[in-house]
Amino acid sequence: MTDNRIPDDLAYLLTTDVVATVAALRPDGSIAQYQMWVDYDGANVLVSSAVGSRKSDHWRRDPHATLTVVDHGDPWRSLVIRGRIVEIRPDDELAMIDRLSDRYVGAPYRRRDLDREIFVIEPEDVRARFGR
Repeated sequence: MTDNRIPDDLAYLLTTDVVATVAALRPDGSIAQYQMWVDYDGANVLVSSAVGSRKSDHWRRDPHATLTVVDHGDPWRSLVIRGRIVEIRPDDELAMIDRLSDRYVGAPYRRRDLDREIFVIEPEDVRARFGR
């Protein structure tokens, strides 16, 4: 299935402990991939990164982003989301990364020395696989 909406019955892939593979474009046009924790606000995908990271530089130069999430229990249940970074905002008091860290590892985020920012990815093309 292809659409720009995330199907309700696969949205859990963005709100559980499934790690996403997230891609950005390097200045030379090649693809950089990162393993990232993700969240979903009902419309957009949210990721967090340290201020000044390579991801941050890539997305400020070119806002295209693609991410893939695959169900732990059924690798045929997955989402591939192509979209754009439509907003970059500070992760005040590390609230988002703490929430994600609690979800993924069961504890507050351990790196307290770096400012972080939230990247809001607006889906433009969603490919959903619902399993076998």
